[in-house]
Amino acid sequence: MNRKYFLQKSFLGGAALIFNPVMAKQNKSHLNEPYKTELVKEFVGAGHNNLEKVKELLGQYPNLLYCRYDWGNGDFEEAIEGAGHVGNKEIARYLIDKGARPNLFVLTMLAETAIVKAVLEKYPSLLYSLGAHGFTLLHHAKRGGDEAEELVHYLEWKGLKDLQVKIK
Repeated sequence: MNRKYFLQKSFLGGAALIFNPVMAKQNKSHLNEPYKTELVKEFVGAGHNNLEKVKELLGQYPNLLYCRYDWGNGDFEEAIEGAGHVGNKEIARYLIDKGARPNLFVLTMLAETAIVKAVLEKYPSLLYSLGAHGFTLLHHAKRGGDEAEELVHYLEWKGLKDLQVKIK
């Protein structure tokens, strides 16, 4: 290819992009499409008990880490929350290591006693907040096993009795 031919083709290609920016944008539009609902549902479901599936899907779609599935009626859930309410510490820790945002419920299940107590002392009304599917902090503490025994007693001492509250 000679210099003159190269410059002509470069000029024509650049001019095409300038005069038709829609075409240039269309080529990248697929990069900003939302994940399909079924994919998010699959990932959130895997977050409860399937570490290999979680790893596989995160490998293909890293931003699934931040996605929430809407089970209806305001009942939203992330994969890390699924791990939290079933007591799956391995998946919860894996997701945290990958950058997931743990909430008070997951931290309760993981027996992060100092953190949970500090938050509840600062914001006492959170004692009665509800996680995914209406599960309470007490439910999550009980799912934390022996490591979370201190939190179970603390939450009961603070007056929390319910394990789950129906989401309206």
